[in-house]
Amino acid sequence: MNLAPRQTRPGEIRGDHKVVASLVPMGARVLDIGSEDGALLDHLTRERRVDGRGIELSQAGVNRCVARGLSVIQGDADKDLSDYPDQAFDVVILSQTLQATREPKQVMSELLRIGRQVVVSIPNFAHWRNRMQLLFRGRMPVTKYLPYEWYDTPNIHFCSLRDFVALCRELDADVDKAIALSAKGNKIPVSAPWWVWNIVAEQAVFLLKR
Repeated sequence: MNLAPRQTRPGEIRGDHKVVASLVPMGARVLDIGSEDGALLDHLTRERRVDGRGIELSQAGVNRCVARGLSVIQGDADKDLSDYPDQAFDVVILSQTLQATREPKQVMSELLRIGRQVVVSIPNFAHWRNRMQLLFRGRMPVTKYLPYEWYDTPNIHFCSLRDFVALCRELDADVDKAIALSAKGNKIPVSAPWWVWNIVAEQAVFLLKR
């Protein structure tokens, strides 16, 4: 279950996936939650030499992952993370999936329990384009990065970057690194305080520790 709208072509890696991969130590034991077609886990296996496992909600996604030779099982982040022991993985990754979970706070708590480090990427609902659509059109935003109408979106818990950081504080999670990205997953090459990124970043990647 991975909700970034653009699908990757064979051999292609999304920009935000490159940023996520850069935060994963070489040879780490990794759990990728919401593996989708396995593009990120495959990249981590080849480029970072990780010992990787994955969970994917859809059977079709699991089949695509297995076809790549990846160890991915069908599972639900809302239900199945409690089966893993404490600190079972060096890194747990949740890429563009948190907003689709039913209990995001509980999911985050489980991630921090089973991973020594946690990498989370999220879309930023407080991006200025979304704000403008709400202000001037009075309707729920539809953008290239969030292309769904309100009645058919798989995203059920939108948050801003500031909301996410506040949740991390509530869970006693330290934000070790935070990287603001454009819609294409490119790092925004300007130094600025986080209240600025909360307006101009379309997504972000966080490295968390507890």
